[in-house]
Amino acid sequence: MLWSEIRKAYPSQWLIIEALEAHTDPDNLRHFDRLAVVEKCEDGSMAMKRYRELHRKYPQREFYFVHTDRPELDIHERRWVGIRRGDAVSLAR
Repeated sequence: MLWSEIRKAYPSQWLIIEALEAHTDPDNLRHFDRLAVVEKCEDGSMAMKRYRELHRKYPQREFYFVHTDRPELDIHERRWVGIRRGDAVSLAR
């Protein structure tokens, strides 16, 4: 689905969505070619909680929590610098 289709199907609601097809432009703005609605949520705090649970369980998938009153998805990709705890290699011998 496109964001415009999701907004029409789920007016004024908090959702967890997944980017199925997306790309990033040179200004680090994400463009979503295909989205899926994963879950409807009662409010923003529930949406954030479910997002965290899903992100922990499926870290390779691209989830977002959003409200459908937003006319556009203005999401910028952040580049991580450094080592994440799970990616660190122990050099102790």
